[in-house]
Amino acid sequence: MMVLSIIRIIGILLALVSITMCIPVSAALVYGEYAVIPAFLIPMGVCLAVEAVLFFITRGYVFKLNTQSGFVVVAVSWVSTCLFGAAPFLISGCIPSFADALFESVSGFTTTGATVLSSVENLPRSINLWRMQMHWLGGMGIVALTVALLPVLGVGGFQLIKAETTGPEKGKITPKITVTAKILWFIYIALTAIQTLLLMIAGMDFFDALGHSFATVGTGGFSSRNTSIGSYQSPGIEWICTIFMFLAGINFSLYYRVLVGRGIEFLQNTELKVYTAIVIISSLIIVPFIMPLYGSFGAALRNASFHVASIISTTGFSTTDYAQWHPAAQSVLFMLLFIGGCAGSTAGGIKVIRWVIMAKQMGVEVKRLLHPHGVFSIQLNKRPGREDVVYNVAAFMFLYFFMLLLTGFAAAADGADLLTAVTASLALVGNVGPGFGGVGPAENFGFFSAAAKYWFSFAMLAGRLELYTMLVFFMPTFWKK
Repeated sequence: MMVLSIIRIIGILLALVSITMCIPVSAALVYGEYAVIPAFLIPMGVCLAVEAVLFFITRGYVFKLNTQSGFVVVAVSWVSTCLFGAAPFLISGCIPSFADALFESVSGFTTTGATVLSSVENLPRSINLWRMQMHWLGGMGIVALTVALLPVLGVGGFQLIKAETTGPEKGKITPKITVTAKILWFIYIALTAIQTLLLMIAGMDFFDALGHSFATVGTGGFSSRNTSIGSYQSPGIEWICTIFMFLAGINFSLYYRVLVGRGIEFLQNTELKVYTAIVIISSLIIVPFIMPLYGSFGAALRNASFHVASIISTTGFSTTDYAQWHPAAQSVLFMLLFIGGCAGSTAGGIKVIRWVIMAKQMGVEVKRLLHPHGVFSIQLNKRPGREDVVYNVAAFMFLYFFMLLLTGFAAAADGADLLTAVTASLALVGNVGPGFGGVGPAENFGFFSAAAKYWFSFAMLAGRLELYTMLVFFMPTFWKK
């Protein structure tokens, strides 16, 4: 009966995702793209029909999930959703290759933002909106959306959230996981709405403002313009996106603490302090090296802070081709590829908190060398940190870099040069999007073979689900009762 629970929950999730296709269908109706509408209605109709059958078969059935089945539900849900998301590209003919359509869909839902398309402006606006909407659905988490909307999944819901969310420690901000999921989605929707309004005030039309807000708050990076945010040539739009990319990289549970009057926890949070410091210091380091290109401190600061926020939050937007910047400025952006945003945010990457924990543990080890009989422990948010978290972080870091090596080798074996292969692996596993060389901000991933794209799709999914959720299936002990 456990299998029935898994199938039923995945069916509910896909039905919910399919309903959101009403948004691009509405765009198709508004812009007269009637030929594209079946590309959305067909997969939507199939999903809803299958879910209706499952509903009648399992009426009155009580869901039961354990930790093991929680991993299965999350992994299969993400794979199924990505396959479903590729359908509009294939049916419409916008991306006729299955490998390309799957890569684009996985990149969308995992908020990576890497694309195989050389010109997105040739796509129907409804297809472009779907590309950016995938970021928004995947940013907070499609399973979290299901748990938020369906209290019936409260049984086992925490196992699902744990398997999908990011960071070394998982927890609830309220006693009930369904309430936690609803609060996080409320904050997510509020940020999206505010940015949409601000972008419209700054000069974007509603379609572009909504789509780019989806991509910004979801830290995805897909754009409806070939030259991304740079095509608007608007300092106001660039600053708005910079601010919201930065905000999207912050742990969303901290926003909840502000809303309930516990703002002091927001200000005292160690990870947030380090994250903010990295953004400010990185931007200021880059400015003098690119100022000759932009002619003024203000323009240089705007471009530097935009790309710093874009890469550390793993959004992947660009206003210019930073591959043309001074090598010292490029090296700063390259280092940010290894960091990522905060745990509990929509950002990808290793996460700031893991680097903080490893740095503090390094300090502890130095103290032990100097004082062999001393007793030391790391401090996080002015509280002692648990030793098992250090072990967790060390294991994750090993696994992360091992995945980078495998993905970099796959890219190199497919013919990419060393710079392209290394930064492609960082961009894909870290869900960043653009890298350097052949996968820079002015390039795309279309030149890779179908086999490489299938591996890249797996790497993006593994990175989005923090590796363990996908790789646990390759462990023999997982399948033992």
